[in-house]
Amino acid sequence: MDVSTTPVAERIARVLAGQRISCNAGGDAGSAAQLIDAAWPDYIPDALAVLKTLREPDKAMAAAGDPAVWEAMILAGIKGATPKTVVL
Repeated sequence: MDVSTTPVAERIARVLAGQRISCNAGGDAGSAAQLIDAAWPDYIPDALAVLKTLREPDKAMAAAGDPAVWEAMILAGIKGATPKTVVL
């Protein structure tokens, strides 16, 4: 199985940005790569919402694997995307 080097929240945010920007996915920009590169960080909150929804697998997903492992993986993705809090 391939393992991505790009954090999952960034990948989701890029897909969401592309979906809204690229004419290939419903947007209106013909050449969207640079626009998506600039816009994807704005979609991190949406990506986190998707990941939080995925914390609990559905019945088919749970039957295909270990739900505890799934949850741990999703929580790791959430933790990796959550900004660090700095207390001054």
